[in-house]
Amino acid sequence: MRTAPPIGGRIGGDSAGPAAADRGRAALARGRRQLFDGPVGDARASLLLAASLLAADAPDSAEAARLAAADAAWATGDVMLCLTTLDGTDTAGRAGGYAGLVTAAATDRAAAGQDGAPTTGRDTDRPASPDPTDAAVPPAGSGPPEPSGGPGPGWARDAFVRDYRDGMRALLARTPDRAAGPLRRVLDQARTDGRTDRLLRAAAAALLLGDVRAARSAGARALAAARDADCPAAEARALEYLAYGELRAGCHAQARTHAEEGVRAALAAGYRNTAASHHAMLALAASIEGDTAMVARHASVALTTARRHGLAQTATLAEWATARADLARGRPLDAYDRLGPLVGPGPRRGHFAVWMLALPCYVEAAVLAGHPQDASTVLADLARWAAFGVDPHAPAQLARCRALLAPDDRADDLYLRALALHDERGGDFERARTELLYGRWLRRRRRLREARSRLGAALVGFERCGAGAWADQTRGELRANGAASVTEAAGGLSRLTPQQLRIARYVAEGATNREVAQRLAVSTRTVDYHLRNVFAALGVRSRMELARMVDQESR
Repeated sequence: MRTAPPIGGRIGGDSAGPAAADRGRAALARGRRQLFDGPVGDARASLLLAASLLAADAPDSAEAARLAAADAAWATGDVMLCLTTLDGTDTAGRAGGYAGLVTAAATDRAAAGQDGAPTTGRDTDRPASPDPTDAAVPPAGSGPPEPSGGPGPGWARDAFVRDYRDGMRALLARTPDRAAGPLRRVLDQARTDGRTDRLLRAAAAALLLGDVRAARSAGARALAAARDADCPAAEARALEYLAYGELRAGCHAQARTHAEEGVRAALAAGYRNTAASHHAMLALAASIEGDTAMVARHASVALTTARRHGLAQTATLAEWATARADLARGRPLDAYDRLGPLVGPGPRRGHFAVWMLALPCYVEAAVLAGHPQDASTVLADLARWAAFGVDPHAPAQLARCRALLAPDDRADDLYLRALALHDERGGDFERARTELLYGRWLRRRRRLREARSRLGAALVGFERCGAGAWADQTRGELRANGAASVTEAAGGLSRLTPQQLRIARYVAEGATNREVAQRLAVSTRTVDYHLRNVFAALGVRSRMELARMVDQESR
């Protein structure tokens, strides 16, 4: 005979813990899902509710919930929210979407009477479940607080989590000297721990330290672990960390490949937030290449989700990519207008982990657009960022920005200083940008021989990293300087890749892009992409000019 499950335990006085734990696990599952596929403010509320409900009976799960809540706070771009989440000092007055947490907790307690059974009166025999809304919060408008002496009750019991938490708190509180030790311990522990979640934390810690090599290594290990487990959700997140680390390292082609894979994995897992982040990184990679249409497409997809779900970091990356594409195409005023709100103070400022990365682009755009006074106002912010020590390219970018704003008697030395710093830190793209700006400055002062040398070096750097539009801009400067570029003098078709050469010859024979695609068994979009690069590399503007050049070199 089949019987109903016993319910006496849910009414009895000893069931408060299990009932709260059940609700906590449900809130944890809901919050984790919202973190990757929903409004991150709602995710944080659900995760903090889970941490409260799980604290007594499942402290490890409560700890995981609070750490995930910190991830949600990070995504919103609110520094104070991150700190209060990490410290366990959350209140309804500060948390975006937190009123829903309070309402949900109160509703759960009222409906279940703290023990899962309906009640009409107050239960005076049992203490209320822990509620994080009871904690105090620093007053609005105060500066970032110093990290407190230790974690809140029941929080960060695991040594790995504690080090990760303390490192993040120290950086957010602007005490980087106190962050290095804990974050380095996170990296050390992850070297012997193959769990995907630990490796993802290690990748994040490495990025916070500015150690892009360690970030790429941890991201690659996390990706291997996720694929070994055949988990698209974990794969999408690992690809996100890996692609971002590659972008920071200047490996744009690899970043693009991994971000494309990341979009597919994220959509397969139903993770729209993660897919949006990958689209933002694809926009950044395309901004290096100067493909304005591709930047616009990926940025639009990223911003659609970012604005709906409160993803400040993703939105800032997408806006920065669009502005950088404007600079590549010689539209500094458009870049200036777009970046101004992101880097200036006020409610529209971009995510705190990204807007500093966009500052060098803003300074360049403002100077070229004729607004040097606006560029000067953010130089102090850029200097503080360079001194922070977590961005290997920042010192060279700072010297370049100072050169852009300096009088003639100081600009030379600052440009040379920037180039020396580039040599120390690496990065073809950033070094080529400095060479281009220096060459342009020299040309306008009629120092043509020196300008030609700098512009030639810039062109080689841009071509090496596939920055087509930036290379075009440099060729224009060389023509204005009265000389063909080094590569132009070396002969045309020899500069093309084998695939580009095949496409050029088919087009010169009169084939359409569709016919070329059919012959090479590739997509029409691929042919379009390669043909644009052929035109840029050869300096031709039409298929007729291309056919003439192919004919001349074939004789």
